[in-house]
Amino acid sequence: MAHSQIQKVEANVHIKASAEQFHDVLCNRTHHIANIFPKVNGVLRDPSSPGTIYTEVVESIDKEKNKTDFKVIDGDLLKHYKNFKFIVQATPKEDGSVVNWVMEYEKQNSHTPDPYTLLELGIEMTKEIGAYLTK
Repeated sequence: MAHSQIQKVEANVHIKASAEQFHDVLCNRTHHIANIFPKVNGVLRDPSSPGTIYTEVVESIDKEKNKTDFKVIDGDLLKHYKNFKFIVQATPKEDGSVVNWVMEYEKQNSHTPDPYTLLELGIEMTKEIGAYLTK
């Protein structure tokens, strides 16, 4: 019997905004994200719209650790991955914060690529949110 193989990719992004500010946008002001970072529109569309990459739900929020876990529940992404989860945590630093993105996934098959393009999108979005918060 073959067992599932959960894999992960991750990246850290330094921003000048505080961990609390970033976490607040990610959890409480998500409606601002599409204005701050328009590239994310393919994610935030109605799940039935063509071109929707994925639909996610919040699995857990840890306000003390500025950490949010998201689980993908629908969309084109699940054509390539059996399951997919984002874990985003902002850690306070003296001159801002470091945002850690972790993507945990299980590929549908061995030909499915690792999701580095999505990781890059998360990095880019983090930088844009950070810049917006420190204008």
